[in-house]
Amino acid sequence: MFDLAELERAHEIVGQAVPPTAAHTWPLLAQRLGTSVVVKHENHTPIGAFKVRGGLVYLERLKRERPNTPGIISATRGNHGQSLAFAAGRHGVPAVIYVPRGNSVEKNRAMRAFGAELVEHGEDFQAAAEEAARHAQFAGLHMVPSFHPDLVRGVATYALELLRAAPDLDVLYVPIGQGSGICGCIMARDLLGLKTEIVGVQSTEAPSYALSFAAGEVVTTETSNTLADGMATRVPVAEALAIIRKGASRIVQVTDDEVAAAVRAYWTDTHNLAEGAGAAPLAAALQEKDRLVGKCVGLILSGGNVDFDLFRKWIAPEAAAAHRIAV
Repeated sequence: MFDLAELERAHEIVGQAVPPTAAHTWPLLAQRLGTSVVVKHENHTPIGAFKVRGGLVYLERLKRERPNTPGIISATRGNHGQSLAFAAGRHGVPAVIYVPRGNSVEKNRAMRAFGAELVEHGEDFQAAAEEAARHAQFAGLHMVPSFHPDLVRGVATYALELLRAAPDLDVLYVPIGQGSGICGCIMARDLLGLKTEIVGVQSTEAPSYALSFAAGEVVTTETSNTLADGMATRVPVAEALAIIRKGASRIVQVTDDEVAAAVRAYWTDTHNLAEGAGAAPLAAALQEKDRLVGKCVGLILSGGNVDFDLFRKWIAPEAAAAHRIAV
């Protein structure tokens, strides 16, 4: 899909807008997991999520090769749309973003703040994406998919940063939405010649990639009702699945309750806010705690864009119980 020189060039493009994000070791998380752990903080980018990297690389090529592009259009649950709005704004390109009805209120506000025209359509991401593709043809806009080599090359830059800073990682847990993040990690690892085991993470309520990984072919689901909206995928991308099946060791499924516990753990142990998909790798590592003894574990905190009401729902019950015990 790309070579190391192309990945380095992508890192230069991303670096014009996004400084390298931190990779921290957190002693309380290490105690919780019973082993050493490194967290890659993609919640600290200008949009609060790793996706910004892909949008910057995609728009750079689009503007260079098609300078008269009248505008872009895409579909999202939030972070992909913020990425495109952010990058399009830097290049002076109008952006139309479709989201499903009932999408994250705060992510919708952020996309509008970055300059996107927001359209709500359908009950889930897939419905919004199909309508965006139809409107793209009608309006003559450039349709940006959720998975594309340029998007993968862009988001792979966070893996390049992490694996150069921590080349001794034994295992790296990565959330899976449409697949660009985990594919970027696989590509970066292979280009650097490392042996790090890469483990994908999905929700039990949206397990399309996990089912497809096991079946060896694309398997779709009827629903994707997880509260971790960054992993709410019903239809896997065949190209992404091929990379994941070749380069990942397995896919772990986590429940929304396990994700909520991981959100709380990030807050109490590091005082970092994690959205559902961002906390999912920690949830998976906690689920597999027994097999991680003696290993150096990497966790991708892919984003921190969670609505306050959902954060309060996930945090409040345990926080209140802990307070009662303390007093």
